[in-house]
Amino acid sequence: MRYTSPVPAAHRRFVRPFALLACAALTALATPIGAADDESRSGSLMVGGVTRTFHLYAPQAAAAAATAPLVVVLHGGYGDGLQAERSYHWDQAAQRGGFLVVYPDGNNRAWNGGTCCGAPQRENIDDVAFLSELVRTLVRSDHADPRRVFITGISNGAFMAYRMACEATISIAAIGPVAGTLVAPCPHPKPMSVLAIHGLADRNVPFAGGNGSGEVRDVQSVTASLRVWTAADRCEPPSETRAQPVTTRSWKCANGRTIRLITVDGAGHQWPGGEPPSAVAQGLAGLFGFHLDPPSSALDATATLAAFFAERSASAPR
Repeated sequence: MRYTSPVPAAHRRFVRPFALLACAALTALATPIGAADDESRSGSLMVGGVTRTFHLYAPQAAAAAATAPLVVVLHGGYGDGLQAERSYHWDQAAQRGGFLVVYPDGNNRAWNGGTCCGAPQRENIDDVAFLSELVRTLVRSDHADPRRVFITGISNGAFMAYRMACEATISIAAIGPVAGTLVAPCPHPKPMSVLAIHGLADRNVPFAGGNGSGEVRDVQSVTASLRVWTAADRCEPPSETRAQPVTTRSWKCANGRTIRLITVDGAGHQWPGGEPPSAVAQGLAGLFGFHLDPPSSALDATATLAAFFAERSASAPR
């Protein structure tokens, strides 16, 4: 792996704007809130003959620990790692929780999540290999704990999180897909905890499955996706709580694992509690038939996922 030098905050403000986040809520790139220069750095590694890039945020508490949990945050289609860092507030969660967070960049701003999306899917880019090698690299270089690896993402990034749960040979403690579903074959799912978050008014990736916007075609429903893991995890029947517009369904499973589904009534294709999409992004998205919805204020998805991952981290073998 090769790290670049730390990127000064003054320089990060002028990162070139991205054109469109087709499958996720966008915001203009800006300095990550609360990120000190010595805690944030960019890097690259070669996988399959292709140079892949990422951005790592390592708060002091994580850097000082013998090992630290690692959260991998996957941007949506046509996004990038810096956009995800700014939009979803994971740096602040890492400061509070003392874990590492890495923001990889998809190839041509997308991930090969299975049947979607963009050039990576058409060219059969091996993103499972890239993300797996990235985790192994951070275990070696930044003492990430291989038993406490968590993957989250939005839309196309959520597709990729599900695919990692199906195919990756690294250990994954839990995944947290937001506004996405399983679009890859998964004949042998690995038992793990899952927290899925989805807006019931999502037009890009419909909760009930079927055809969404752009390349999202004939996808299975969110509940069908989760059934893959309620079976693999040998879960009990679920319990349900409601605090309108948020409904939470939870399954207790074997070996202390948990499956959880949080839906937000009236919410579209967005990261609840994240930054709103820019006016430019909204206009460009419309040209491609995508809908960039405002984030719901009924839920803080990052705080909810961080708490879920912390529960799994506490129960992980040491």
